Amino acid sequence: MLDRGEALSVRELGAALGLRSPASVVYHLQNLERSGALVRDGRNGNTCRLTR
Repeated sequence: MLDRGEALSVRELGAALGLRSPASVVYHLQNLERSGALVRDGRNGNTCRLTR
């Protein structure tokens, strides 16, 4: 985000983490959000920030 000025897409994040399915990325993001480790900001939830 610091380099590009925008958050990675779900597909880009998955590729960076070695996950093939966008659904896997969404699943993990939702778990992080539920546990309070991640907060989604912005209109469409693309921007995320870690809380811990």
